[in-house]
Amino acid sequence: MKKTAFTLVSMLLAMTMFLAACGGNNGGGTTGGNDGGSNGGSTNAPTDAPKETEKAPDPVKLRVFSTFGGTDTAREAFQAALDGFTANNPHVTIENDTMSANDNGFRTKVNTDMTSGNEPDILFYFIGADAQDIINAGKVVALDEILAADAEWKNGFAPAALESVKAPDGKIYALPLTGYYEGLFVNKKIFADNGLELPTDWEKLKTAVQTLSAKGIIPLSGPFDQSHYLIEHFVLSAAGPESQNKGLANGVDPNWAKGLEAMKELYDLGAFPKDAATIDLTMAGNYYSEGLAAMIIEGSWALGGWQQETIDNTTVIPFPAIPGGVGTGKDIVGGFGSGFYLPKSTYDDANKKDAAIALLKHLTMPETIKNIAAANGGTPAADVTIEGRPQAAQDGITMIGEATSISTPIDSKVAPETFSELRANIAPVLKGERTAEEAIKKAEEVELANKK
Repeated sequence: MKKTAFTLVSMLLAMTMFLAACGGNNGGGTTGGNDGGSNGGSTNAPTDAPKETEKAPDPVKLRVFSTFGGTDTAREAFQAALDGFTANNPHVTIENDTMSANDNGFRTKVNTDMTSGNEPDILFYFIGADAQDIINAGKVVALDEILAADAEWKNGFAPAALESVKAPDGKIYALPLTGYYEGLFVNKKIFADNGLELPTDWEKLKTAVQTLSAKGIIPLSGPFDQSHYLIEHFVLSAAGPESQNKGLANGVDPNWAKGLEAMKELYDLGAFPKDAATIDLTMAGNYYSEGLAAMIIEGSWALGGWQQETIDNTTVIPFPAIPGGVGTGKDIVGGFGSGFYLPKSTYDDANKKDAAIALLKHLTMPETIKNIAAANGGTPAADVTIEGRPQAAQDGITMIGEATSISTPIDSKVAPETFSELRANIAPVLKGERTAEEAIKKAEEVELANKK
């Protein structure tokens, strides 16, 4: 009897629910229906009642500060990514604020903005020593929990890419976009036309410098002030990766000075442009692009900015080992040197937080990474395939595969002030106004003073 009564009650309940569903709003979202609305819960609400209008999101303005401007080869691809986001999120307005990473004031602007209450909402900045101060000061947030909360987004990154950008505390503060390699880019046609072998060792490099200089061809294009790539490669080729990675806070390795002495040796042979003391990296790149220089030390991103004829004639090889040093001749500079940071000021702003995180995800999804990598020739931080790359880019991938070591640049191992001191001493060393040992010692003093 109890079972029969229970069954009957169940049937009545089921019928009641069925009738309520049939007499409701047919999924139309009316203001009546069964939720206690203005019709008092009646099941006879008219099916043509007006739909409830969903409230539009409040307007949000985000400032993105990055290096994707000016002559950057990924400038248009980055702007397209921003445009794609705002098209799908019309309530968001984005200020695309850019500055060249080669500009000496780039680091200064970032540090000033981050400490003066003028933080951008998303920051694309260097990974490593440059960012450590803003990390230590709590100006940017760790992104590990945000990544963990969205497995699909996190799994879009190559695991090795995320691993490589971890800070010393083991957390991820910067999300990688494209990686890079640096090397000695060589115009094969100029070498062949002058009967020269590729500069795969120091003697072949010296022979090339002497021969080309005598014919009025710039052997190695590079500036003395913005001498980032010269310093990185001459030191690495002389001191090797272990010493390079230690920086200058743990004593001076004499092989660092050996690297600068080797630079002077090539200078004395006429390796550099006659105006190397006054040009910048852009002009040095123009000399190579226009076929006026036979070699340049640059990064993978530079390929997209050169004339097509030069790109077609270019290969890239490791900078050769310097005699008497400990480099292998296959030690290269590379990695993920920059990434997107989320400032804490934005994370704590309830009006901006969700939009900023959504934009951060959009800028680092595989499709965006692929488009940026295709534009700047970089190594994508996602498992995507880039079609149509020039042979020089393929040579770069081969170089990475054959490398005995891959190190991040020196300026990620020492304080910015220390690296500025190194750069400031290149011209005096090359001109014989200061010894290499004196230059390295002075840089060490700046580094130790900065660590206090």
